[in-house]
Amino acid sequence: MADLYKRLDKDNAAVLLVDHQTGLISGLVRDYGVDEFKNNVIALARTAKFFNLPVILTTSFEHGPNGPLMQELIDLFPDAPIISRPGQINAWDNEDFVAAVEATGRKQLIIAGVVTDVCVAFPTLSAINEGYDVFVVADASGTGSKQVANAALMRMAHGGAQLMNWFSVAAELQRDWRHDVEGFGALISAQLPGYQNVMGSYAGAQKDATQK
Repeated sequence: MADLYKRLDKDNAAVLLVDHQTGLISGLVRDYGVDEFKNNVIALARTAKFFNLPVILTTSFEHGPNGPLMQELIDLFPDAPIISRPGQINAWDNEDFVAAVEATGRKQLIIAGVVTDVCVAFPTLSAINEGYDVFVVADASGTGSKQVANAALMRMAHGGAQLMNWFSVAAELQRDWRHDVEGFGALISAQLPGYQNVMGSYAGAQKDATQK
């Protein structure tokens, strides 16, 4: 019987960020507020940076109404390949995109994008057909409504994708707090302000322990 729990492995995972473009985010994402959505995308990106995962960026019609890629992603990954698709709706139909994925040598693909029902769903299902394990980051993917998002997520799950959020991606990659308590805590606290209380408690406990 095949393992039902396929765990993310930082040595076998790559991150695909599809069409996180300013025009698409402001014009089409309605299942999240803009600020919350951008925070989730940046959180996923910083998670990829923290674990040194290969990242592939792709855009569609960036010089038109879809707008440019989020500047924060460009700043975080200045050396990452940016695949500018001339017209393919499904990024997996673009040979350069697929070649960039293959070049990572990774078989686990963490994917997020705009919009969930098209730009995320299509390459997700295509990659699964090619034998990849795909992990869809739901809260770093946006679309026109929660109903549309739910239908798209259900379609991908039925197709074999695993559905996650950025925090669960980070936690599964980390696996054990003891690998880097301060570094991992700083990553989480930066994007989840409430988690700063947890790290404050930890810091206080560490201080008390050294004073005894």
